[in-house]
Amino acid sequence: MFAILSLLPALFCAVSAIDPVLSTCHSIAKALSPASSVYYPGSPHYINDTSHWSSAINQNSTCSVEPGTADDVSRIVNISTPRAQIHTVLTSARQLRIIGTSRIPFAVKGAGHSPNPGFSATKGVQISMVRFSAIAYDNASQTVELGAGLTWEQVYESLEPYGVNVVGGRVATVGVAGLLLGLSYKSNQHGLAMDTVQAFELVLPNGTVTSVTTDDGDLWFGLRVCKIRALTCIISDIRILDSQGGFNNFGIVTKFTMKAFPQTDIWGGYLIVPASEMDALFDAVAKWNIEASDPKAAINTAFIYAEGEVMLYQLLFYDAPTPPDDLFDDFTSIPGANNTATTQSYLSLINSGSSISLNSPRALFQAASVRHFTKANLNIIAAQTKYWGDKLTPQSATSLFNVAETFLPNMFSHSGPSAYPPSRSPTLLPINLYVAWTDPGADKIMHDALATSGKNMTETGEALYTNYALGDVPLKAIYGDNVERLRAIKRRYDPKNVMGLAGGYKF
Repeated sequence: MFAILSLLPALFCAVSAIDPVLSTCHSIAKALSPASSVYYPGSPHYINDTSHWSSAINQNSTCSVEPGTADDVSRIVNISTPRAQIHTVLTSARQLRIIGTSRIPFAVKGAGHSPNPGFSATKGVQISMVRFSAIAYDNASQTVELGAGLTWEQVYESLEPYGVNVVGGRVATVGVAGLLLGLSYKSNQHGLAMDTVQAFELVLPNGTVTSVTTDDGDLWFGLRVCKIRALTCIISDIRILDSQGGFNNFGIVTKFTMKAFPQTDIWGGYLIVPASEMDALFDAVAKWNIEASDPKAAINTAFIYAEGEVMLYQLLFYDAPTPPDDLFDDFTSIPGANNTATTQSYLSLINSGSSISLNSPRALFQAASVRHFTKANLNIIAAQTKYWGDKLTPQSATSLFNVAETFLPNMFSHSGPSAYPPSRSPTLLPINLYVAWTDPGADKIMHDALATSGKNMTETGEALYTNYALGDVPLKAIYGDNVERLRAIKRRYDPKNVMGLAGGYKF
C-alpha cells in the first residue's frame, strides 16, 4: 500500500502532462477503419475541414477527423479516454478515488455555412462530414439517399439527369445537413425540406447506429429541429455531466432519405427595380400576399444597401418552363424594371444569382418574422436597410441586406408537428438579415445592430426561423412552447448530457 501511495505524485504529474485533446485525437486515429482519417495542423485536409464560409469563426482545432462510415462515427462516439485524462486522489488511507479532469470540446461541420461563432468550429476535435457524399436515387420508391457532407449544388447536379429533384436549398454552396429544416422554392408545394425526409441514419450518443422514421415518436420530432449542427455527438467524456443540454442533442446524422419529385425546366430570375419605383413594387408584393394561390409560384424581395441607397431585387420563380399568363404582370410591368427571368434549369437558377458572394471575412445572419408582408412592414424593412447601412458602413460594413420571403398561408400544412415551427397553424414569413464587415473591433456593433433591427421588423410573438437566427437568441423565440418537450427528449436520449461539449443552441 505504501509503495502505491509513494507513486501517486509521479503518476499525477505524468498524467497531467498529457494533452487530453491530443490523446483523444490519437485514440480516434487508432480506432478508425481505412475509410476514415485524422489530420493535424499543416495538412490540406485539416485546412479544409476547419475552414468556414465566414472565416472569422474558424478555430484552430487540435485535429480534424473525417469519418467515412457510420460505423466509424460510432467508434468515435464510443472512444473512452479516461486513462489518459484522469488523476488519482487519495481520499483516505484505504480509499482511492478516480476523478475526470477534462471535457473534450468538439464540433461537427457539414459545409460550414453557419456564421454563428462556435456552432460548427472548435479548438478541440473538429469532425468534418465531407466523406459522406453519396447520392443514391431509387426510381421505384421515388426517394433519394443523401450523405450528410453534400452541398445542394452536388445534389441538384446529380439528380438533374433523372428529371427529379428534392425540396432543398436556394444557395448552391449551402450544405444538405445545414439546411435540412429548410425553406425552398418548392416549399409552397411540399413544405419545409424536413417535411419530405423519410428517414435519418443516426448514430446515437451511446454509439448505436439506427434509422429514425415516423415510427420513432419523440426522436423523430426532436430530429426535425434543423441541421447537422443540431444533430451532433460527443467525442469522449468521463464525467457525469449536468442536465443542461445543447442544440446538439441526439447524435450524428450521417444520411438522409428524402422524397423525390419530378423536375422540368423552371421559369425564374430577378427583377431589378429602381428605387424610384419602390411603392409600385411594395403594392405588388402586398397584393401577392393577399391573393396568391398557385403553389408552383414563389417570390422574395431583397433590400440591398449600396452607396447610400436601397436597391431592390425581386425574385420571381415558377416551377414549370412557362408561368401562367399575367401571373407576374404586377411585377414585370413596373416602369424601368430590368427583368432577368427566363426559362432555365433549376440548377441554372440556383447557380446564377442566388448565392451570396462573401466579400468580407466577418459576417452574421439574423431572423425576423411576420404573418404577412404589407406595404407598411415592407417600408419598415426599407427604412431599416437604409438606417443600418448608413450607420454601419463607417464601422467597416461591406455588405448589408434584408430579404423578405413570401410563402402561401398553408405552407406549414404539408406535415405533422415538429420542433420548428412551434405551431403549424399559421405560416410564418421570415426576413433574412445579413451584414458583412472587416474590422474585428466592430463584431459587437454588428451583432447588436442585427439584434435590434430584427426586433424592429418582427411582429410581436412570432417565432424566428432557426436557419437565420443569431446564435444567442432565446430558445423560446424559435421553438415556443416546444422547448420543454425538447428538453425532455434530450434527457431521455442523452441522460448524461454527453452532448454538452458542442456549440449551438442549448436545450
